[in-house]
Amino acid sequence: MLSKKTKYGLKALTYLASQKENTPVQIAEISEKENISQKFLESILLSLRKSGFLGSKKGKGGGYYLIKYPKEILMTDVMRILEGPIAMVPCVSLNFYEKCDDCPDEATCSVNKLMLMVRDANLDVYRNNTLADLII
Repeated sequence: MLSKKTKYGLKALTYLASQKENTPVQIAEISEKENISQKFLESILLSLRKSGFLGSKKGKGGGYYLIKYPKEILMTDVMRILEGPIAMVPCVSLNFYEKCDDCPDEATCSVNKLMLMVRDANLDVYRNNTLADLII
């Protein structure tokens, strides 16, 4: 299940990407328009800024803004930053692999086989979509 952090992060990124001009938008505006707790949104936007998707400006006229074009922001990158590993179990993760404690042989594990297919299907969707694809 998608976490609220990721859901709200996607909504905030989409809101910023849909602005006519790439000028800073205050957290309060995003919070109100997207119905997201301002305090929670602050931590999400900070993560996205630290990851290189957003810039911020302090003071009057300040706020957050995209520092990449929406078509350059891949959903695989956003998902990994906000959600963590894309794989549902660590034994099929590309970036966060760990052997499962309860599995003697991944090659014959039915859960591993299924989760590989789920991971690959998710990656196919995320790799083929950018923030630009989410703008309505």
